Amino acid sequence: MTNSKNGSVILYTTPTCPDCRAVKQWFATEGVAFEERDLSDPQIAEEAKARTGVRVAPIVIVEGQVFYGTFADQKPRLAEALKLTDTAQG
Repeated sequence: MTNSKNGSVILYTTPTCPDCRAVKQWFATEGVAFEERDLSDPQIAEEAKARTGVRVAPIVIVEGQVFYGTFADQKPRLAEALKLTDTAQG
């Protein structure tokens, strides 16, 4: 799924990851459309590792830029990449 404002966004998640839930909730609040891929599927996990070089969750890819780490660490960089800089605080 893509969003004309934000381009292509892929979110790699796991079902029990609190940071994954936080990213999804923030995206919903901001109206950011994304494609979610479940890292608990071994094929998806291998795809993410091949694309990004990491085995963590969440991983966000925005127009080819890779972001990973805690939601708090990712949020300011994601906001900038998604042109949501006014919402990066908090």
